[in-house]
Amino acid sequence: MIIGSHVSLKAPDYLLGAIEETISYNANALMIYTGAPQNTIRKPISQFKLDEAKSLMDKHNIDIKNLVVHAPYIINLGNKVNPRTREIALEFLEKEINRVIEIGAFYLVIHPGSHVSQTKEEGIQAIIEALNLVVKKEHNIMILLETMAGKGTEIGRTFEEIKYILENVENPDKYGVCLDTCHINDAGYDLTKFDDVLDEFDRLIGIERIKVVHVNDSKNPMGAQKDRHENIGKGTIGFDILYSIVHNERLKHTIKILETPWVDNKPPYKEEIALLKAAKN
Repeated sequence: MIIGSHVSLKAPDYLLGAIEETISYNANALMIYTGAPQNTIRKPISQFKLDEAKSLMDKHNIDIKNLVVHAPYIINLGNKVNPRTREIALEFLEKEINRVIEIGAFYLVIHPGSHVSQTKEEGIQAIIEALNLVVKKEHNIMILLETMAGKGTEIGRTFEEIKYILENVENPDKYGVCLDTCHINDAGYDLTKFDDVLDEFDRLIGIERIKVVHVNDSKNPMGAQKDRHENIGKGTIGFDILYSIVHNERLKHTIKILETPWVDNKPPYKEEIALLKAAKN
């Protein structure tokens, strides 16, 4: 199983510290933000202790492709209402792509965007236009569109919306999907029938395009469109369903990443990963 969690990237060790944290969780994958997800302040990659981090990854058999980068939340490719806001989003996404390439990672997860005061169709078109401007054929990366819960004016709540974007971007081989269990539950997909959900995804998009699965329980009932993560087995999805998802043979080669809340100001990932990796009684 390829499994890990979101890990922090902080001074003074940055990526080296993130790899050490990953190893402490008995994980073989990880997800990072290259800076705070709420702002555009970024340290140069030269400070990330990249060589030491990669050496430690080699020592512990962690493939660089299992290092997933998540783009910051503040990038909204679906908003064309404010030209300056859109310009900042495009510039920042371009910088993030270059940072992923400099690190040597391959997958960059992004939230598709929100249509704000535009129509949904206008927002989707704005996302396609933005991706076509920024993602280039020569980029040695893959952009993963994350499935969303549908809160507010989020785009990506349905597989059909993701499908439309993927079918209309240039260089479609540069794109895949990050499936989030909390998000699709909150979007209205019945995870008690997960193989049926996968069948629908496969029919519309192709299951081979799922490269990363965010494994999160949900604080909300199915269809709530809220997006509030819960710890594994503590939410409305439940442990048994999440366990069956991470062990589903059809997702055997996907990277599983936990983004569950901290418990008593401590990350729960070592314990949650152990639970998900354990043999079923």
